[in-house]
Parts: sequence; structure tokens; C-alpha cells
Amino acid sequence: MLTYSFDENNHKSLYQQLYTFIKNDILEGHLIADEKLPSKRTFAKNLGISIITIENAYAQLMAEGYIYSLPKKGFYVSPINNKTPLIPAKMIHKPSIKKESYWCDFSSNQTPAHLFPFTTWSKLMKNVLNEHQSELMVNPPVGGIYELREAISHHLKEFRNMDVEPERIIIGAGTEYLYGLLVQLLGLDLVYAVENPGYNKILDVYSSLGAKCVPIDMDEQGILVNQLEDLDVDIAHISPSHHFPTGIIMPISRRYELLGWANKKEHRYIIEDDYDSELRLSGQPIPALQSIDLSEKVIYMNTFTKTLASTIRISYMVLPHHLLERYNKKLSFYACTVSNFEQYTLASFINEHYFDKHITKLRNHYHNKRDAIVKMLEESSLKDMITISKEDAGLHFLITIHTHMSDETLINKLKEEGIHLRAISHYYLKNIHHTSHTFIMNYSSIDLDKLPQAIEILEKTLYSKTMM
Repeated sequence: MLTYSFDENNHKSLYQQLYTFIKNDILEGHLIADEKLPSKRTFAKNLGISIITIENAYAQLMAEGYIYSLPKKGFYVSPINNKTPLIPAKMIHKPSIKKESYWCDFSSNQTPAHLFPFTTWSKLMKNVLNEHQSELMVNPPVGGIYELREAISHHLKEFRNMDVEPERIIIGAGTEYLYGLLVQLLGLDLVYAVENPGYNKILDVYSSLGAKCVPIDMDEQGILVNQLEDLDVDIAHISPSHHFPTGIIMPISRRYELLGWANKKEHRYIIEDDYDSELRLSGQPIPALQSIDLSEKVIYMNTFTKTLASTIRISYMVLPHHLLERYNKKLSFYACTVSNFEQYTLASFINEHYFDKHITKLRNHYHNKRDAIVKMLEESSLKDMITISKEDAGLHFLITIHTHMSDETLINKLKEEGIHLRAISHYYLKNIHHTSHTFIMNYSSIDLDKLPQAIEILEKTLYSKTMM
């Protein structure tokens, strides 16, 4: 059995280290052509790491031609000569690229077409073409055009009570791109932390950039500060106003505790991901953590993908003054990744108060939709088998199903019926067994006319299992 030792201080992720070990053994002849590699499960157990880490390493090796797979047999070392080996197509396991199709998808966050302000957007686009022809042909500043940054600054003041100069706002094509800029700005030698459970993609992005990223557990108030200390974390990436997937809103006591942690060391920072703060359905918006930060330890991030459409890749971050100076010295060679055309259109959309009206429309729509879904569930025969929670913040709520059926079994049974449901247990970033049977009900793209049928199928699935 192959055995390797991993370096925890290495800036590379575990799968990258494993990939390098195996590749070197192949190139140096320690692993010979057509030699079978250990199965993923056995290899993971022997090395004390996750199967996903093995899968990622094998996938990279296979993509580069160092290994190949035989269906139902395993992975083998490719013949390596003076050129990249060509593996016969019949020997390569080709995964299906067919996209799953669901008629009821509680995991989708797509914006229904009828909610997008096409008429207004079209009018503003025409105005931009007529009024900004010269500006459209000029490369934008590194942080984005000033008009959009100024519009966002006014919006943050009115909606989030944040005093932010336009110069501190950096525009980018999606939050993933901005994460990459932050890693370059703050450094690869730091330890980044994400919430556990959490949005897996954030950890994937940091790890793929070569940053050491660790998951930090949560309690009912949010991320555990003592674990940040124990693991010597430098950067904490959190969503305090509405955590995904739990829906937790971090109370003020934990926020000040977190700011206290950040203030203990100069290089510590908090990345506040405020991805859907505008869509809180009850009460006033939760104040941003950045608004109570007096020591410039919070980097604020937000996006327009939730309020406009998932296909509009416009996000932004607000840097503290001293980090802005560092950004301008270190990363000013980067061009803004959002076109002038989109930036001027969005700036007009905000400045002419269409954005405020749009948010009000969205909140009313989603509030009514949420109430209708909750009412259907509470009036169904499922009412004694479910508990609904976290329904006031953002575009999803939680439903706990009182059943002995495993999450995976229930999900697969519903999948066969064309219903997509995801459990909170899928979002844990450590290999911990969770049995809360709590599921995420993302309702933004759900068709209310189809919901009764979905509830009926869920009823039959649960009761059939109960009767067995």
C-alpha cells in the first residue's frame, strides 16, 4: 500500500500534495506502467484523509494523462515515454454529462424571468449607448467606473447605514473572482477559515488558489471564536446577517467577540459576506458587521446576483483604508472584469431609484410566496411530521422532517420522482455524521402550482416508509 506523509504547513491543499507524490513516483519509475493504484476508499483509510481528497488527486492525474481508469476495475498507471501517453478511448471511463432534470427543485436559486425588470433594463441600456459612447470605449479604472462605485456607496448608506467612500469599493465579475484578489492581497501564508456547515464552493476556491483553508464549527450564534484561536486562523470568512444553510443571524455579542478576536493581531481580518441582506422578509435589515467595526478589520462583500439575477455577475467588496493603499500598490495592474456597458447600466438602475423599487417588489413577492408554501405545508398531512424554522431571513427556510429514514435515502427517493431536495448534512465540510434530518427549502424558483403535487409525493414517500 502506498504511504505518504503530508505537510500541514504546506500552502498546497492535501489533494495537491497527494497528486504531486503520485506524479513524482510515476515519473521516477517507482510506479510502473499499468500498475493498479489503491481503491479510493482503501487509500483514504490508509492515509487518514477523505475520499474526496483521493478523488480530486486521481482526477487531476487522469486529466494530465498520468493514470487511466477501467470501468468497475479501478485506476492504473499510464505508460510514460518521451511524450504524453495516449490512452485508448475504450479504456477511459467517461462520466455521463447528462444534466439532472427536476420539475420541482428546492436547491435552485435562479431568479424567475418574470421578476427581472427587462423593460427598465432595456431602456437604461439604450440610454447608456446614447449618452456614454466615449466612456464605453475607455478601459475602466482597476476598481470599476466611479459612477457605479458612487451609486453603491449611496445605496449602502441608505440601506445598510454604512459610511463608505466610493474609492474603497472594488467591482468584480462575481465573488469568486474577488476571493482570488483577496488571497493575493492578504497573502498565501495565512490561514483562512470558513463556516462549517457552509457553502462548499468558498472552501474550494480558497484551496484551489493554494491558500490553507480550515472549516470552523458553529453553534446557534454563529462561528466559534475559540476554534479560530485554537487553529491560529488569520482570516475568517463569515455570513453573519444570514448564514447559509442554517439561516443563523449572528447576535451582537458574538459580533463583538469576533471583532475582539480580529483586533488581537495586526494581520487578522474578517470577510463579511452579505450576499442576500436586501431580501430579509421581516423587520429591518440586520446591521452589517462592518458598520460597528472601528478598527478597520472587516472586508465587506456583496453581490447583485441575488437581487437581480444569478447570470448578472457583478459583485463588489469594500476595503479598509490601509488595505486599499496596499491594493493600489500591489494589484492595480488588474483590469476591472465587468464591462463598462454593464457598469453604467447598473449605476443608472441604482441612481434612478429603480433598484429600491425592485427590491421592494422582490420582498413582497417572496414574502407572499414563502407564506403560501408554509401554509400548504402546515395544512397538509405532513404537519405532524415536520418543523419549519428560519423562515424570515433570505430566500430559503428550513424544514426538519421527523423520520428514521436517512437523508440520503429520502433525497434519492424524491429524486426518482423529479424532486430535488438537499439536506444541511450535505454542507458540512468535515466527515461528521449528522442526523437532524433538516432540509433546505430554497423557494425562489418554485412553481406554486406544482407544489401540492410535490407535497403529496413527499407524504407518500414518508408514510410508505413509516408503514413498512
